[in-house]
Amino acid sequence: MKIKDIVKESRPRERFLSVGPESLSDAELLALILRTGTVGENVTDMSNRLIKEFGLKELFDCSVEELKKIKGIGEGKAIQLLAIKEIVKRKNSMRDTVEKIKSARDVFNLFKEETRNHSKEHFFTVLLDTKNKIMKIEEVSIGILDATIIHPREIFKEAIKSSASRIILVHNHPSGDPTPSEEDISITKKLISAGEIIGIEVLDHVIIGKEGYYSYCED
Repeated sequence: MKIKDIVKESRPRERFLSVGPESLSDAELLALILRTGTVGENVTDMSNRLIKEFGLKELFDCSVEELKKIKGIGEGKAIQLLAIKEIVKRKNSMRDTVEKIKSARDVFNLFKEETRNHSKEHFFTVLLDTKNKIMKIEEVSIGILDATIIHPREIFKEAIKSSASRIILVHNHPSGDPTPSEEDISITKKLISAGEIIGIEVLDHVIIGKEGYYSYCED
C-alpha cells in the first residue's frame, strides 16, 4: 500500500501534528526522517522492516557505507540518519556544562529546557559518583508515573552497572506545577528504601515544572 492510500489521519505526518511526536511509534518517527519508501514498499512499512531487522541503536550506529548496503537506504537517506544521530549527540553533550550537582536548583537547571515542551511525564535518573559528579543520565520511562512501571529493578540497573555511588530521581510535570502527587511521594519513599538495601543512596527526587521545581529533600 502506498502512503497516499493510507487514511490521511493515520499517516505519520498528520499524526505528528494531531497527537504530537511522543505518541508516534519508532517506525512512524523513522518514516518522517526517511520520507519515501521503495517500489512496492511504503516508507512506514520500510521503517518497520528496518527496526525489526536492525533495531534503532544498530541502525544509527552504522556508517554511511554500511547503511547503503541496506535495501531502501541510499546515500541521501544514510546521511539523513547519521545527521540526526550527530544532532542528538551534540544536544546530549550540552548537559556536560553541569558537571557536579550541589543542589536541587542545579538539577532544575539541567532539565528545565529539555522538558519545557514535553506533553508527557519523562522520568530520569542522574547517576553520580562519590563527589556528586555526573556519571550518566538515564531516561527510564515516558508517561504518567506509576509504581508498576517505575520499578526499583529498572531504576538501579544502570546505576549498579556503572558503579554509581548515588542517584537523583527526576521527572517533569507537563502541567507546569511541580507539586508532587501522592504517587510521586509513594514512589520516592519506595526507591529510597530500595537504595538503602542495595547500597546506592537516593539523594533526592526533583520534579521539574515550567518555572520552578519541587525537591523531596529540600521540602
